[in-house]
Amino acid sequence: MSAGLDIALIQTRTPATPEAGLAHVEPLIREAAAGGAKFILTPEVSNFVEQRRDKKGQWVTDEDQDGVILGLRRLAAELGVWILIGSAVVRSGAAGDDRAANRSLLIDAGGGLVGRYDKLHVFDVDLANGETYRESATIRPGDGATVADTPWGRLGMSVCYDVRFPHLYRRLAKAGAAMISVPAAFTVPTGEAHWETLLRARAIETGAFVLAPAQGGLHEDGRKTWGRSIVVGPWGEVIAKLDHDEPAVLRATLDLSAVEKARASVPALKHDREFAGPL
Repeated sequence: MSAGLDIALIQTRTPATPEAGLAHVEPLIREAAAGGAKFILTPEVSNFVEQRRDKKGQWVTDEDQDGVILGLRRLAAELGVWILIGSAVVRSGAAGDDRAANRSLLIDAGGGLVGRYDKLHVFDVDLANGETYRESATIRPGDGATVADTPWGRLGMSVCYDVRFPHLYRRLAKAGAAMISVPAAFTVPTGEAHWETLLRARAIETGAFVLAPAQGGLHEDGRKTWGRSIVVGPWGEVIAKLDHDEPAVLRATLDLSAVEKARASVPALKHDREFAGPL
């Protein structure tokens, strides 16, 4: 693994259609690349944000037909950068299940797709402020974890609500992930209470860099997201963060040798023990 990786997290307020979604995110990615970023990450649901089921279905298409995915593949090749599409809502391809996939996609500097991950844990919750989310009604959860190779080290892929399930992150770290992506569209109440704490905990537990680009602000469908994109180092230190929910580019430089140092200092990934119970 080489040191000194310049990255950028793109914080967005993605519109309700793929065409508008691409027009929204492309200038931010170009800005990031112009600033020297070699690896650029976008948030969850980067192709469109639309909860209303009567409108959402018209935009869900196959991965190889989605305008944002195709546009960002072309952009990666043009700019010579790696791009993680934090996620896009696309057809899952599962027989007998018409729900979509919430799919994270890793694009190399030639525009090729080199990593895919379907969000494992779907967000079904009734919040104290009256907000209700039933992601499982329209999103088919994935059934496997993904670690992808990059020129700088291995990337473990996750999405949003996954961050509350630490056993997934331990598996990613034990599979060699030096960086873990957590693209998100966090709600405001849960974001304010838990966002940074959860991300720092996952970094400490795994000894990995945690890269968390986020949606932020009031979306066209009435949803509000927390923003506050953040980069956390393998010792749990905050390297860079935004303190708002406006669209923006967050830059950071990762010294990837810090991963080995953190894991040598606290070698917990080597200390798992089998145990019985509880019953």
